[in-house]
Amino acid sequence: MNIDFKRVMKKAEAFKPDISRFLRDMVAIPSESCEEREIILLIKREMESVGFDRVEIDPMGNVLGYLGNGSTLIAMDAHIDTVGVGNLDNWDFDPYQGFEDDEVIGGRGTSDQEGGMAAMVYGAKIIKDLDLFGDYTLLVTGTVQEEDCDGLCWQYIIEKSGIKPDFVVSTEPTSCRIYRGQRGRMEIRVQVKGVSAHGSAPERGDNAIFKMAPILNELQDLHTRLKDDTFLGKGSLTVSEIFFTAPSRCAVADSCAISIDRRLTWGESWESALEEIRDLPAVKRAGAEVSMYNYDRPAYTGLVYPTECYFPAWVLPEDHAACQTLVEAYTSLFEEKPIVDKWTFSTNGVSIMGRYGIPCIGFGPGHEDQAHAPNEKTWKRELVQAAAMYAVIPGIYSAK
Repeated sequence: MNIDFKRVMKKAEAFKPDISRFLRDMVAIPSESCEEREIILLIKREMESVGFDRVEIDPMGNVLGYLGNGSTLIAMDAHIDTVGVGNLDNWDFDPYQGFEDDEVIGGRGTSDQEGGMAAMVYGAKIIKDLDLFGDYTLLVTGTVQEEDCDGLCWQYIIEKSGIKPDFVVSTEPTSCRIYRGQRGRMEIRVQVKGVSAHGSAPERGDNAIFKMAPILNELQDLHTRLKDDTFLGKGSLTVSEIFFTAPSRCAVADSCAISIDRRLTWGESWESALEEIRDLPAVKRAGAEVSMYNYDRPAYTGLVYPTECYFPAWVLPEDHAACQTLVEAYTSLFEEKPIVDKWTFSTNGVSIMGRYGIPCIGFGPGHEDQAHAPNEKTWKRELVQAAAMYAVIPGIYSAK
């Protein structure tokens, strides 16, 4: 396929006002996980207005926009749910009203990751306007519940809808670099039981909080000994929550539980991660129960699609055709070599490639350090670059 890359860039730049307006329209709608209905409807209307061939909303509530009718199915994904805004005192502007100047757009979701959604829709518009069609069908997905349970949306798309693309571009923020992997993660619960007694005579009971204390110390040490990988980096763990029960503040605690955020590097599994904790001496002494959390929160549509809270690590080889397609697209558009790297955080790739082996590669506007932070923002220049990339990737890949 012969692509006029300068013409693509010119078109992407011309769409900058539309991309910016669409992004601000999305930001203005609060869309935390399981509350995405209104933003999904907005995205559906925008897809229809720019000329997608078909736009659907599936039973989970994901919006799916199709363009073209070729034999190769290429998908591009953005989760459109956001986290909350936290303490408003930490914001310099209203997180939903947002702000805009010549260079940046601010607001909750601008980097993580509604900016990717805006750029994808107008990347498709560029394909349509410049007739960049080839032997491919482009599927653009706006997916739900990622912040609650990354990859669940794609578990549903693959298992229930039977959609299996040749490869998927994740538009999570990469600072317009090419990302080909990430560590996995899992959510673990450790619980110990005790016996309550009056606080004036604690020796009559068995304090569950005291039993948990040495477990916490051993977990802190375990973190330093976890497996390392030359590309993805080191596995990690942190204790993120602590719970207890007691009859009153004047009583010995009769149970104590903690939540562990466990990040898994290449070569680690959920089984090995649980066994490492079960093998800790303090865990054995306390008779602690170590388990993996499950997720079963209903989608905004009411659908419950339960899963265990395990999200595998994944790595796409640098010489894979999908990765090389993005390198070629970047080099052709911007006349320089891209940085090829990895995410620190987790994405829907945990299902797409981690569970199902469908090649996944990342390229998105916005920066990782903006995710979940107050005063979140993204950069208009990156939105334009991303739209141009999304317009040329399918044609380059399908022509190989």
